[in-house]
Amino acid sequence: MKNWRIGLIGTGWWSDKHLQAWSRIPNAEIAALCNRSPEKLAAKAEAYRVPASRLYRTVDEMLERADIDVVDIVTGPETHLEMVKKATAAGKHILCQKPFAPTLAEAEEMVRLADKAGVRLMVTENWRWLQPFQLIKSFIDNEELGLLRTARYYHTDFYTPRMTPDAELPQPFFRSMPKLLFYEMGVHWFDTWRFLFGTPDRLYAETARISPFISGEDSGIVVLGYDNFYGYLDASWATRQQLDRELGVRVGPVHLERLVIEGDRGTLKLHTSGKITIVSEDGSKERVVAERTELDQDESHFRLQSHFINCLNTGHPFQTSGAHNLITLRLAFGVYESASRHEAVLIGGRKHDH
Repeated sequence: MKNWRIGLIGTGWWSDKHLQAWSRIPNAEIAALCNRSPEKLAAKAEAYRVPASRLYRTVDEMLERADIDVVDIVTGPETHLEMVKKATAAGKHILCQKPFAPTLAEAEEMVRLADKAGVRLMVTENWRWLQPFQLIKSFIDNEELGLLRTARYYHTDFYTPRMTPDAELPQPFFRSMPKLLFYEMGVHWFDTWRFLFGTPDRLYAETARISPFISGEDSGIVVLGYDNFYGYLDASWATRQQLDRELGVRVGPVHLERLVIEGDRGTLKLHTSGKITIVSEDGSKERVVAERTELDQDESHFRLQSHFINCLNTGHPFQTSGAHNLITLRLAFGVYESASRHEAVLIGGRKHDH
């Protein structure tokens, strides 16, 4: 079986998730690292035992000199188009971080470039690979709930009100993002929603900025409609409604998620503890089907990147290919369109769902 040599671009905070996963996957090797910051580059090289001869300060240098098959892009979305242009021109397969692009036009151009070059392009959407959603998907596919009627997805955190100017943040750029919650995190939720329920036909959204320390929105609700099914996403980084865990001294995310799925045969509930229960059709019994599941980002990246390598080996389609992610971005951008126009936005197009 082929040994896939990975060149990773961007050795910042989140790159550890990628590098830890690559270190665990058979037939994957961290063959090169690239970053403009020599300090960050050296720190990751030491942690993952990458020799100095495989460290690069520019993408051009890495693509010209490194012996790699795959480019793993772990940088901000505003950089993705230029990097994909260079990687496709060099004939490299690509794993690209989310959000995929700041505009649909740039995302479409990246998909076009990969198709033209004959290389594979996948977006790093790890939320669907989290343990609870993988398990919930199996219950839906096995028709344990019967015909689905409604879904209620809640994401809560008391995060942005704590982003005071003097607070040290793991991702300080959150303060200045003009589109925050439903762009940075929304792509996760919409990709997971599509994974579980397919692409909605339409959405309606209301958003708000609660914290004075940010530029973008940090709260909102999105209604997602189908022919015979509806659901909503109620998300906030500025709510005290669910504080069942310590926030900690350092300011960082403490994401808590709940999901309630109603079917004609039963109701599934994901609790913030990670427990999953199913209520019987007559409402008389509630059984525990998983005592605890984890929103473990490390394991979700391992599953995602293993899927990436497996698809390279087998030729099978990526679950979150670049083409697939175009519709996920349409949902995320649709939130802002709907909220600004105060009317529903049509989405449609279910052919790319998994």
